[in-house]
Amino acid sequence: MDESQAISLAVDQYAIWAFVGYLLLLVGIGIYSSRFSSEGISEFFIGGRKINRFVVALSAVVSGRSAWLLLGVTGMAYAQGASAVWAVAGYIIVELFLFLYYARRLRNFSEAYDCITVPDFFAKRFNDTDGRLRMVLVVVFLIFMISYVAAQFVAGGKAFASSFPIDQTTGIFISAAIILAYTVLGGFLAVSLTDMFQAIFMVFALVVLPFLAIWDAGGLPAVLSQLTDFEAGFVDPFAITVGGFLGFVGIGLGSPGNPHILSRYMAIDDAKQLRWSAVVGTIWNVVMGWGAIFIGLAGRVYFPEVEMLPAADTENLYPILAQQHLSPVVFGIVVASIFAAIMSTADSQLLVAASAVVRDIYDRIIKKGQQLSQKKLVRYSRAVVVALVAVALFFSLVAQELVFWLVLFAWAGLGAAIGPTSILALYWKGTTRAGVFAGLLTGTLTTIVWYYVPILKNNLYELIPAFFLSLIATWGISYMTSTPDNVEEFFKVFKN
Repeated sequence: MDESQAISLAVDQYAIWAFVGYLLLLVGIGIYSSRFSSEGISEFFIGGRKINRFVVALSAVVSGRSAWLLLGVTGMAYAQGASAVWAVAGYIIVELFLFLYYARRLRNFSEAYDCITVPDFFAKRFNDTDGRLRMVLVVVFLIFMISYVAAQFVAGGKAFASSFPIDQTTGIFISAAIILAYTVLGGFLAVSLTDMFQAIFMVFALVVLPFLAIWDAGGLPAVLSQLTDFEAGFVDPFAITVGGFLGFVGIGLGSPGNPHILSRYMAIDDAKQLRWSAVVGTIWNVVMGWGAIFIGLAGRVYFPEVEMLPAADTENLYPILAQQHLSPVVFGIVVASIFAAIMSTADSQLLVAASAVVRDIYDRIIKKGQQLSQKKLVRYSRAVVVALVAVALFFSLVAQELVFWLVLFAWAGLGAAIGPTSILALYWKGTTRAGVFAGLLTGTLTTIVWYYVPILKNNLYELIPAFFLSLIATWGISYMTSTPDNVEEFFKVFKN
């Protein structure tokens, strides 16, 4: 074995041990949280509404990012330049609004009427006595969430295969096993606490790596000068078409429709603390977004041609740049940050899907009106999580192309269906159950049709037209139908 091989082996070992330490931390959090989460389904699915404001702030922002931020946005900035910043700005602005206004109304209502899930909220708000509205929402959630989780498993498998000497299939199984372990053990508390630590890993990696890469390239002025020479307008955030700008900014419209984000707002221990969480969460979002954009810009200096990246894939920029500029232990932390992004989304989606089955179907429809043991419901919830992991694992192994198509569609579909209807439900007294049905249907169908018509999809991201058409449909049908009798009572609760 020559010297270079020995150095490479040592690097691998240090990186592996740093990563193993991170995994042990996650499992330890699951064990720590298990007793609390076993008390009842409120504790298992929303932490008994006792989650600290700092944990809520970090958990809410990272659960919505997944590996898209670390791999997708960095690759986007590498390919398109500073204009990629608008993809980040869109969700930061929308999520600040959600923290400051939307979240408090949802939190007040969910506590007053014991709503544990998003379908719980809709069912109570619109007097859904026959369960049809709840069932439609559950079907939508399950379709999108299972495919979303499957895609996170695939992303984890690819990250394992590119970082360590194992194949992708083994990496998928390892990713699924880790997420399953702490989610089943600790429920929402474990998921939220691990999200908090994962947010810290992500910020650390997204600050340290661009700083060192830019420093090694001669400083920010030198980097910007080289990028300007490379392509005129590359460092100009306004060098973008109107359609591209709207598509990037419109990404944020998906946030109020994704239940794994909304469940964080329902879980905070004091609704008045959401403003504090808004400040912390926004700072975290800005720092992570800043880091991802500058990694992409710096990466273009080191790899001027995409063919220089592994597999000529822009999404490989983040790990390869980290490997070149960081020590082995810190590189292990960077690899952990990729898994942090993946797991912070997958675990949240598993809980949402499981809550839809146990709370919304079994507890509220099949066993409606019956007194059920809380500990038994928690056992059922854990069993459902295991079953959902098995289904998602199956799709991740045999239907990878379908899974990734559904991931691209899921953010838009959920955002267009749930986002407009929930906003109107919280803010407009005239919203009706029939209007919500119309909004759900319009948002979902518009997303599908827009995605499949090339001339439409190539000019504007499908979430934007689907969101606003869903908004119009909900308003229009609501205007023609009668509102619930107790709407005034509901709005007093919203305002607390």
